Amino acid sequence: MTDYKHGVYASEVVTSIASAAQATAGLQVVVGTAPINLAETREYVSKPLLAYKYSEAVKALGYSDDWESYTLCEAMNTAFMLYGVGPVVFINVLDPSKHITEVSSSSVPILNHRSVITDRGVLLDTLKVKIATSDGQELIKNTDYTATFDGDGNVIITAITGGSIPLEQGTLSVSYTKIDPSKVTDNDIIGGVDANTGASTGLELINSIFPKFGLVPGTIIAPKYSKKPTIEAVMKAKASSVNTYFKACTAVDIDTLEANTYTKVSGWKNEGNYISENEFVCWPKLAFNNKIYNFSTHLASLMNLVDSKNDDTPHKSPSNEPLKIDKAITKDGTEVNLGPDQAAYLNGEGIVTALNFMGNWRAWGNRTGAYPSNKNTKDAFIPVRRMHNWVQNTIILRTWQKVDNLINKMLISSVVDEINIWLNGLTSAGALIGGRVEFLKEENPTTDLLDGIVRYHVYLAEPTPAREIDFIVEFDATYYNQMFSE
Repeated sequence: MTDYKHGVYASEVVTSIASAAQATAGLQVVVGTAPINLAETREYVSKPLLAYKYSEAVKALGYSDDWESYTLCEAMNTAFMLYGVGPVVFINVLDPSKHITEVSSSSVPILNHRSVITDRGVLLDTLKVKIATSDGQELIKNTDYTATFDGDGNVIITAITGGSIPLEQGTLSVSYTKIDPSKVTDNDIIGGVDANTGASTGLELINSIFPKFGLVPGTIIAPKYSKKPTIEAVMKAKASSVNTYFKACTAVDIDTLEANTYTKVSGWKNEGNYISENEFVCWPKLAFNNKIYNFSTHLASLMNLVDSKNDDTPHKSPSNEPLKIDKAITKDGTEVNLGPDQAAYLNGEGIVTALNFMGNWRAWGNRTGAYPSNKNTKDAFIPVRRMHNWVQNTIILRTWQKVDNLINKMLISSVVDEINIWLNGLTSAGALIGGRVEFLKEENPTTDLLDGIVRYHVYLAEPTPAREIDFIVEFDATYYNQMFSE
């Protein structure tokens, strides 16, 4: 081929600077149960699913409006349908090989060529169909009948013309195995690591998210289950150390049957030890269009939405931001309509609540669960705690590639310069009041440098939310002088 060229050409060279890695501050990780029998496959059992939209989640996990049984569906609805945020990581613990019930025989009538099994959770590959009045011979799928799910999760058995099922009327006898969410235990949610296979389950799967997807968990929730102190304890422990290096937060719920009035909430919180700086404690439950939600699913999605409006940084509080609800309630359906003083009392006890005071419902409360016993600014304010975690996570991601580089002035200055430029950018954007990183002689003794240990000191000051705005009003009689002409 000729070397002669005529035209415009472009070529590429290897990138000379490292690509910036960004921690996803509010990435939701939801642990719970899904109607896996309605999914296209049963792949996502004890396996994290990263979904960017509603259809992806439904395809992989199935969907049901029975949120009491299938808690991941509540999170799907809240994140994708109400707040329009994503991605979300779903961890389904309902195992169709373990959490099941056998139905040995059930009769269903034939009406207009069809029979309907209204029992939910049927595993179609276990379905056996017979004509009730026959000698017990099993009918053949796709020869005598078809079996599919309708939009409500019922099984529709449709007679095939020419098959063995009477087309007009009669009765079928069916047997099957169905998933049974009532058999999911607290231990299934907590999970663990199999000593023989090394496989992780439940909350233990949080550590597989970053290696698998390259995204750092931001907010961990377990709708319905987080009101149990044994599960909440594991949630906050996992959040405080993700893959050893990262930090996340949890949004947890208070039991509204036991704490059914606002005066009981603080005692319940303290007795259950819901007092971590990395957890945001919610009360009561929420409702929208006759659907009942756990507050934690709304708070997690609301934080995502607020972050998305602020360059995906978590420095803005979710408090005083609109909730997609039409009422607040307790588990028994009693409506909760707090006044500002009652809501402020809960906030002062480290609880996020819902307030309808200026014409619409809003999240109300800036304090983490650690408040009021811990009043340290970095631990007591939700946005400051989230920002503190996010900055640490992002620094780890940005500097990881420098691990095992030679310890010399070039390494020291490259880290200091890169992080300071980034912190200055956050300060200019208003996400920080100020921030800097320094390499200090007193923190880096020669013995540590000889052992390959380098320490940097990061100074941060995040903006706190203006939780109280005071106006001092004074009667000024001098204005009466304006009544007289000069």
